[in-house]
Order: sequence, then structure tokens, then C-alpha cells
Amino acid sequence: MGINRNREPFPGYTMGIQDKDCRVQCRFSSLTDLRLPISVFFLFAIISHAVAYDPLDPNGNVTIKWDIVSWTADGYVAAVTMNNFQMYRHIMTPGWTLGWAWAKKEVIWSMIGAQTTEQGDCSKFKGNVPHCCKKTPTVVDLLPGVPYNQQFTNCCKGGVVASWGQDPSASVSAFQVSVGLAGTSNKTVKLPKNFTLLGPGPGYTCGPAKIVPPTTFLTADRRRKTQALMTWNVTCTYSQFLARKNPSCCVSFSSFYNETITPCPSCACGCQNKHNCVKSDSKLLTKVGVNTPRKDNSPLLQCTHHMCPVRIHWHVKLNYKDYWRAKLSITNFNYRLNYTQWTLVAQHPNLNNVTQVFSFDYKPLVPYQSINDTGMFYGMKFYNDLLMEAGPLGNVQSEVLLQKDKDTFTLKQGWAFPRKVYFNGDECMLPPPDTYPYLPNSAFTNSLQFTALAASLIFLLMAIG
Repeated sequence: MGINRNREPFPGYTMGIQDKDCRVQCRFSSLTDLRLPISVFFLFAIISHAVAYDPLDPNGNVTIKWDIVSWTADGYVAAVTMNNFQMYRHIMTPGWTLGWAWAKKEVIWSMIGAQTTEQGDCSKFKGNVPHCCKKTPTVVDLLPGVPYNQQFTNCCKGGVVASWGQDPSASVSAFQVSVGLAGTSNKTVKLPKNFTLLGPGPGYTCGPAKIVPPTTFLTADRRRKTQALMTWNVTCTYSQFLARKNPSCCVSFSSFYNETITPCPSCACGCQNKHNCVKSDSKLLTKVGVNTPRKDNSPLLQCTHHMCPVRIHWHVKLNYKDYWRAKLSITNFNYRLNYTQWTLVAQHPNLNNVTQVFSFDYKPLVPYQSINDTGMFYGMKFYNDLLMEAGPLGNVQSEVLLQKDKDTFTLKQGWAFPRKVYFNGDECMLPPPDTYPYLPNSAFTNSLQFTALAASLIFLLMAIG
């Protein structure tokens, strides 16, 4: 009786065939069985490396540099500098919080430009008591206006650090720390470990401290160079997935060629605060202190279908012969939070030819030299760089004029709307593509016009005849 080679009782099983064919089939079956775990492994590897990767800012990070500037009897004095190299993600109020774990039994004798949130148990010290004796100190920046003898270069801004792309001079924060019960030479110093950074909330992951070439400094007259006795760096990267499980903003669309407004998706930012929201006409908003932030930073949102703290609206406003114009509006729906030094990043192919931006400052972002389709909008200093809390003043808006590329420009299929939108460094949720405002059906209009023209011609011919 012949064998049906095309039929198997179950995958990977073959009966009644030659040994050579069996070996081939069994080997193929083994590889098939391994495909799932191999795929899972590679998927996990890709995700684990991409967790803190931002395609629009691939080199963005916060680098914390420790420079030992002098040795002491039982330790060292270090200048700690935090540089925000992220192009459009800043650290807003209430500011950064930096933590680490000492490798041995180090203590902090004193600090300038910052302070620890807890002193810890310093009962074993008599006479001079350290500033902090905790194994895992937590450090915060000092507030503006502290006495001059407590200040350090680039300190005392309440932990607020601008983004590198928005204001490089304000994208740095620093303090000085005197460490005791530590090594007193390059060979005996042990590097701190387990660094953590809140900016101001979660989302940052810090790598281990790594010794790097010592930092060089210029004297005040810029005629002499000095260098640190020892330097190490810590690099922290941000992941929106670690920061929160839902987006923090959403996008809506409209256009001059369609009366329909495409709203933000429902529950775009999660609806966990829907039972605690406030209607825009509620009497609760007239109470004193309703806009005061809480210690846990819990929001007080206006009741909306999307329940997002921030909404960005992109309106295709006008279409000229060689140019087109879009209007951008940012609305705050959080009654307890205003946004200082806010940033808005958009990705659109026509941002390679921006003619003019009204009311906002603009900077193109070119992380990949061959592609120029991303730009950062941010408020003009002392004019609209502060987005107020929800209410009549809780919005800012601008318009952008773009020159057309006749080979690519179109109003069809949602081409005039952005591909990605970020607010304060977090990606916003866009509406589904099939809900974008669409062009009116010109075929129906043309058929009516043709019918009317034909009827007119027939009527004219009858009149002549």
C-alpha cells in the first residue's frame, strides 16, 4: 500500500519514509519547534535595547559627571555636574532628584548648591556631624534665592533644567559635595553605584559609573589649564514606557476643506481619572486653592472624552499657489499644573521648507543628516513660554507657513497632517488614519457640473433651431 507523504497525523511526525527523508523531516520539525522561542528571544532583545531609544533624538541623554577637585584627610571634594543632552525633553518643576548607593561606608560632610532630603543616623559622630549618613542618599537642588555662601555654579534653580535644543546655557545643573570615610587617592576611591534619576517623575534609567579621562578647566583669565584629580560619568536615558503606561497628550485635526473635526481618540490618555475630573463650568473651580499642586503631583483634569492633560490641535488653514498654512494650538486641561519651557515636536515631510513661524520659536531637528522632516516649536521667552493651567488662559497657539514642494504636496489621504507629535518629550496619541479630514468627493461635483453644462448646450441648440 502506498504512503501518503502529504498527510501527517500531527506536525513534525512522518511515518513510513526512508531514513534519510526522516532525518531531514525531523531536523526541519525541530527547527520549526524552535522558531517560537527564538522569535521571543530576539523580540525581547530588541525591546530591551529599544526601551530608552527615541528615534527623533537618538543621542539624547542626561550625563552626570563627578570631578574630584581635591583630597581631604578622609576623603575628597567633588563637583557634580548634570548635563541634559536631550534636544526637546527638559526637567520641569518640581525638579530633578538624584540618588545613589555608596560602595563602602562613606558619608557626606557638607554640600554646596544642593542638599539631601534626609540626614540619616549620624549618632556615632561626636563634634562635627555630617550632612548625611545614609547609605543611599537622595539629593535635590536648592531653590532660587538661597544665601550666596550656599550657592554653586549652575545651581539653585529648583531642579529645573532646560533641554539642550531649547537653551543649552540652561541645560546644566551642578553642586559640590564633600565626602568622608572614603578613599584618598585614585586607587582607593570606590565609585558610587545604583544611580537613580527622577526628572521629576520616573522614566530614567541610569547605567553604572565609568571612569573617564579627567576634565580640564580654564582659569578665569583663560591662560592656564587645570584638571580634575579623577573623573567618572553616569549616563541616564529616558523611556516613556517606564514613565507611564498611558500617553500624556493627544492630537486632534481639522482643515479648511472639510467641516468635520477629527477629535482625540476616546480615553486616549486612560480614563482612570474620569471619576475625579471637574466640568469646565463647575463651581468647584471658584474655590481658593483649586490650582495648588499636590505633593503627589496628582492632576485635577477637566472632564473630556479623551481625559488627556494636554491636547494639540493641528488645523490646515489655507492653501496658496506656492505655500500652505497650518495653525497649531496647545490646550492645557490640568487645573493643578502649568508648563514652563514647554516644547512641541512635530514630524512632517514639508518641515524641510518652513518659510515662517508666527508667535513660537522654531528649530529644525536633524538627527539624521539626510532627513529634515522634524522640527521643535517652543514659546518665546517672557511671552508665551509658560502654558498656564486649565481655564481661559490655558492655551497657546501659532501658525506656520510652509513652501510647497510640487512633487510631493497634496491634500489627499491626510498628507497635510503630522506623522508624529511630541509634547515635553512624550509622544502624543494621534487619531486613527481613517478618521482624518478628507477632501470632498470631487467626482460627484464634476458630474453635476457636466450634466448642467450638457443641459445648457441642448437648450441653446433648441433655441437656435
